Amino acid sequence: MSQGLKNLEKCVKAVALAWLVIVNLPVVCLAQSNYGLHIEAITFDGLQNNKESYLLQFIQSQIGDSPSDSLLLQDVQRLKNIPSIGNASFTLDTFYNAIEVIFQAEEVKTILPIIDFGTVTNNTWVRLGLYDSNWQGNGSFLSATYQIRDGHRHGGQLYYRASRISGSEWGLSATLNRLASQEPLFFNDGIINYDYTNNEVGLTVIRQLGYRHQLELGGTYFTEKYVKSKNQTTDILAGPARLTQPKYLSKLEYTADFLNYHYFYLSGFKLNVAFQNVFTVSDKSWFRSLQLSGKYFAIVNDNANLAIRLRAAVATNTDSPFAPFVIDSHVNIRGVGNRVARGTAELIANIEYRVTAYDSKKWGVQSVFFLDMATWRNPGKDLDTLFESAQSRQFLGGGFRFIYKEVHGAVIRIDYGTNIQDITQGGVVIGFGQYF
Repeated sequence: MSQGLKNLEKCVKAVALAWLVIVNLPVVCLAQSNYGLHIEAITFDGLQNNKESYLLQFIQSQIGDSPSDSLLLQDVQRLKNIPSIGNASFTLDTFYNAIEVIFQAEEVKTILPIIDFGTVTNNTWVRLGLYDSNWQGNGSFLSATYQIRDGHRHGGQLYYRASRISGSEWGLSATLNRLASQEPLFFNDGIINYDYTNNEVGLTVIRQLGYRHQLELGGTYFTEKYVKSKNQTTDILAGPARLTQPKYLSKLEYTADFLNYHYFYLSGFKLNVAFQNVFTVSDKSWFRSLQLSGKYFAIVNDNANLAIRLRAAVATNTDSPFAPFVIDSHVNIRGVGNRVARGTAELIANIEYRVTAYDSKKWGVQSVFFLDMATWRNPGKDLDTLFESAQSRQFLGGGFRFIYKEVHGAVIRIDYGTNIQDITQGGVVIGFGQYF
């Protein structure tokens, strides 16, 4: 009886060893470059909307090369970083003295409605539209949106972007945009509400500097129109009744993108530097700004994502109520309100800790805890006023993310933020997509 058990144990070990050899044979073959194998073909399984020629732009492995497991794993991650690919893997098919590399791609839908709305103190907005982040199957982005703010200010946008045209290192983007809102402007005598309208048309040329780096050079013609609103909370007479300013904007922008995607988890960092020149036709004046922003993501304990966004910006310090940077619930500080302050310099920090509460093949739910902080320089003031307590806001809050994993970017977010110094001040922000 004892001898029979020993024989059975030997058989089990032999079968297990044979199975390990079989399942690891592709890796063993890749590790042994002295076999002289080379890549004869690279193909894709599971494609419906993506063009194979588009995906091949991101593959480092080339026909004729000796296969490398580390390089193929990098290719898999590159495919996962494409918005239209939810997950990817590879297998090897060996025939004669050659190998066919087969990438299995799990596509996600890229046509998505845009539903963004929220309400905070003195401000409501609704934005509706549709976008496709893989238009024509080649990674082009096309969107159309309509927006209404404060119940009577209507706007919208048409936007197109192709980061790579016909597989080249060159791309372009074009936009037609109408932004309409009610804006509070800050005068010495008090705050005056204006109906603000910005109509613009823009074109940008894009140059890829390798896989992770990108340079953009663009120009925009736009007209800003300010009309003193009938909805006022004060009787002061400061500010013009109306003001129209045609302007030309030129920009130079650099992006380094080292983010890696794992479904709705992210890891790595992204850096963006943008320099802008604005020329005002009416008074022949120039306005310049420099903006630096960075994002950092880390996966914690396999079920949580630490997300950090930092932004520093400085502009020509004109003593004017029409300052370029705003502190706003919808833009950077959740719960703070609508355009609560304007400045010619700013420091912004947003920190989120996203914990996955539920994760299935199609759905995911995250609980989010966040801290939003901002400080700014009032127009005409010294830069060191950025560090005065009166010029800062800190909002703490939490919320939820409801994620549909089969559609790229399909995230409904609900957040509530409250002022750390005054817990009576706060608001709900609801939108589509992660806050950043």
